[in-house]
Amino acid sequence: MPLSHPAVPLVAILRGLPAADAVAVGEVLYQAGFRALEVPLNRPGALEAIAALSQRFPDALVGGGTMLTVAHVEAVHAAGGRLLVSPNCVPAVISRAAELGMYCAPGVATPTEAFAALDAGAHALKIFPCDMVGHAGLKAFNSVLPAGTPVWPVGGITPDNMAGWKQAGATGFGIGGQLYTPGIALDQLRGRAEAYMQQWRSLSAL
Repeated sequence: MPLSHPAVPLVAILRGLPAADAVAVGEVLYQAGFRALEVPLNRPGALEAIAALSQRFPDALVGGGTMLTVAHVEAVHAAGGRLLVSPNCVPAVISRAAELGMYCAPGVATPTEAFAALDAGAHALKIFPCDMVGHAGLKAFNSVLPAGTPVWPVGGITPDNMAGWKQAGATGFGIGGQLYTPGIALDQLRGRAEAYMQQWRSLSAL
């Protein structure tokens, strides 16, 4: 059975996270309220960081980003990851992750890709790059997608622009360099994380 949707659908994208920093960074994000942690595979040490986070935060949805191949899926799963995030839509990759019980959030930028992803077993759709799709595009997506499909814009998301995306139909977000960059001071990370979470709670209460 696939994992359930994250209670707080804000995915922290931890590109370049050193394995040695994984638990400390994860602690800050977890305490702020993040329950979905993604470590992109296109930087060294990603699998080690995923393993450390998965072990420390068993009730969080931890996994890999930039997962492009079935081999990536199997490596992340072996490291304890239960989340697939990709920048693209490759049905074989999505299907394998779904078979392994992973939560699948592949990247899509067109309705054709969106439906192919859902047919392959996707649980949520990463709208990427979201600026290319735009608010009007996201509204059009939602007019044809199955009701209740989670759609998460990714790319340049800040606390200040979340409201516009939420109004256009976003149900969550992937948040990258505006939240975490390698070497960021933990106090600064905490401030950023709390700002995102506060904005999400405010928007969810509307």
